This record gives sequence, structure tokens and C-alpha cells, in this order.
Amino acid sequence: MVGFIFACIPGALIVGWILLPIAFILGIVGLFLAGKRKGTSIAAVIIAIVGIVVGFVVFATVVTNAVDDAFGGSGDVSVSTPGETADVAAADAGAPGSTSDSGASSADQGTRGNPYPLGSTISDGDWQVTVNSVTLDGGGAVAAENLFNDAAPAGSQYLLANVTVTYTGTDPQGKTPFTTIAYVTAEGNTVNSFDNMVVTPDSLDTYSPLFEGASTTGNLVFTVPSASAGNGTLAVQATPFGDKVFVAVN
Repeated sequence: MVGFIFACIPGALIVGWILLPIAFILGIVGLFLAGKRKGTSIAAVIIAIVGIVVGFVVFATVVTNAVDDAFGGSGDVSVSTPGETADVAAADAGAPGSTSDSGASSADQGTRGNPYPLGSTISDGDWQVTVNSVTLDGGGAVAAENLFNDAAPAGSQYLLANVTVTYTGTDPQGKTPFTTIAYVTAEGNTVNSFDNMVVTPDSLDTYSPLFEGASTTGNLVFTVPSASAGNGTLAVQATPFGDKVFVAVN
């Protein structure tokens, strides 16, 4: 019973995990002892099994909360589009007919088939990601950035996505952005910015910690099919375990 109690306390899980297996083993041994009453042994085995299950549930909850705290994600992703921002500004100014109803037409927005427009801001917990612009054919900028940058392979071109990442949390130590952005082709293949080895013009800095209200802006480079470059989408995750939100590239 003591092990069961400790298994329910997040700060004392390890004690419960030590006592419960011992109780389980002793209970099993007690069941096979001749001439002994079995009630206590059966109770020990049942409590040990239930305690182990409860311990794993508590452990999973603790880990989930720790991950959320570490990466600043809330699991509740929201998106604001340039049009909504303009509507809010107009409403604040008292302009007639400035209210809008997103309605059912936006119910599935953010999918590959119905991506958000450029300029949209994806918010998740302490992080906001804005896709500012996309240069479909960024080969010239890539070539000008570094003499040793290779040209895109035949049938492909370099696409540049300009992104702003903002930290809205209050951690006094600051936090490093763990935003993930990938290009998804019209055929459904995922292209990552690290798939190529070129030096990126004005590269997005995702290594330096950001403090409350600070932002970092820069480019990501993707090697995309030339024939359908404008038909792909950007898959944006503001935090590592947040939902993917799709943004158009033109």
C-alpha cells in the first residue's frame, strides 16, 4: 500500500517503482507457500499491479507537462491571417461593415488543400511563427550568397521562405526556438531545409535563445520541383509537438 501511495506522488515516483515490484514478488511467493492464508498475498499482488499502472499514468503526465514547459507549447494552435488583422484594425477604427464571419468556409483552413495565405501567424503557447514571404525562384539570391553554393539540380529550383519567429513567454533564461518548417510538394513529398547544403542568404537563426517579446527573422531554402514549385505548401509547426498548419507559397 505504501508503494501505491508513493506511485501517485509525482515527486516520489521512484520510491513507488521500487516498492511495488517488491510487493508483487513477495505476494507471488506468498501464494505458493503451503499452509499460509492467501488473502494478504492476493491483496499485495492486486495492489502492486494497480499501483504500477497508476505509476505509469502519473509518469506520462509528468513527462508531458515537462515537455510542454520546455518547448512552450500549449497544444492549442491558433492562426491569424492578414485579412483578420486588417478587419480588427478597421473595427477598432469604427469603420462600417468591418466585422467578418469566418464561418464554415474556414473550418478546414490550414490543410494542404486549403492552406492559409502568406503573412499568416501561427501561435502555439509561447511561440508565434509568421510566414512573411516566399521567393519561388531564389536561385539568384542563393548563388550571390556564396561562391561555392551549387546550382539546384536539373528540374529543380531553390525556394526561399522568409519567416519570423517570436517568443511571447516570460522565462527569465529565455528559450531557443524549436520551430519546424518544411515544404510539401504538390505530390505530397516533404522537403526539408536541411536537405540541401547551400549557404542560406540571411539564414533564420534558430540556435540563439529569445527572451520575452523578442523575434528572429530570416530565410529557409528548399530545393523544390521547378514544374510545380508554386503548387506546394509550407508545413509549419510552431512547437515540436504542435499541430502542423499549412501555408500557401504564393
